[in-house]
Amino acid sequence: MSYASFIARRYLRSKQRHGFLSLITLISILGVVVGAAVLVFALAIMKGFELEVKSRIVGTTAHISIFHRFADGILHWTDVESQIAHFPEVQAVAPFIYYKAAISSAEANDGVIVRGIIPNQEAAVTRLKETVTDGDWTLTYDSTKSRPILLGSTLADRLQVKVGDEVVLYSLRGEALSEGQPPRIMKFAITGLFETGMYEYDASLCYIRLADAQHLFLLPDRVSGFQVRIADWNRADKVAALLEDSLASDLYATDWMRMHRNLFGWMEIEKRWAIVALSLIVAVAAFNIVSTLIMVVIDKRREIAVLKTLGVPSGGVRAIFLWQGTTIGVVGTVAGLSLGLLMCWVQKTFNLVSLPPEIYFISTLPVIVDAGDVATVGVLAIMISFLATIYPASRAAMLYPVDVLRYE
Repeated sequence: MSYASFIARRYLRSKQRHGFLSLITLISILGVVVGAAVLVFALAIMKGFELEVKSRIVGTTAHISIFHRFADGILHWTDVESQIAHFPEVQAVAPFIYYKAAISSAEANDGVIVRGIIPNQEAAVTRLKETVTDGDWTLTYDSTKSRPILLGSTLADRLQVKVGDEVVLYSLRGEALSEGQPPRIMKFAITGLFETGMYEYDASLCYIRLADAQHLFLLPDRVSGFQVRIADWNRADKVAALLEDSLASDLYATDWMRMHRNLFGWMEIEKRWAIVALSLIVAVAAFNIVSTLIMVVIDKRREIAVLKTLGVPSGGVRAIFLWQGTTIGVVGTVAGLSLGLLMCWVQKTFNLVSLPPEIYFISTLPVIVDAGDVATVGVLAIMISFLATIYPASRAAMLYPVDVLRYE
């Protein structure tokens, strides 16, 4: 044990007559504890929200989507589908048609995105089956032989319809309208309602059978593209690039991250600035460390002078206070990380903080602890604490024994 660490610990355990110094030392430690705990908990919440959003998006759109670069749809799509299905890492593939349309009910009108699908294949690449909250997801013709349709729950609320009601779709495909033809009109019966938890999907998306979409949008023997599910969604960008290279040059593949890069880019920026903002709590605690050490230096001026008289170099005196300040930072950081992890465990286990599901797409606050985030917080808090000790430690090292002992 070095004399610097030994003396530093002695200074941390002040005698009763220096109780005020003990109090401000405790306040300094608590400041680091609060800062580290809040950072850990906040980053865990952000990680939870990020994963929840990703899972919702991937539940509605597949890992990889494939489109034609120029033409309005893909011809001979069954051959392309077979080629994609045999590509390594591909688990499932589903064709789809994707176009804008107008929709009307007896009570209201709205714009809508129509997705034409083959239900069984769609269920293999997305979580359509899991999102249906009312009715049937298979798009089966009802007893009246009306064409089936699935509506988002928010869209259904706006149209004031429910399962069993009828709606009308009006094709807004530009090619047909530009030729002076009236928009194609088809009547559908609502066989199910789905709720993904993502407002933009629930408020503007509907599903119909692929054959009905081909008829509505005048796309016989064509599909807009394919949705592909792979084994590891985190490799979607790499697999998409390899898949695109293996297909014809007029086809291109895009992954789910690229399709929503604006959203994820915003989330990443928000996370970075949140770390900066919350780190200010630790910075405030660092100012407390500075104040504590300056007061200790003032209180221990005579002891410092005696140490220097006995031959302790300025670097040794500096080391004493660096040890003291760093010890405050380490103790506060360890306690803060422990408290933050405890808060995460309590929320994850007991769901103490709930959210209104009608506003948010989840009912409880999601918490996911990432070891990298915890390590980052720990290193950041200790680093800030160490930097806070440099000035008061340097001031202590600059004391001259003669000036101090002259009046003793």
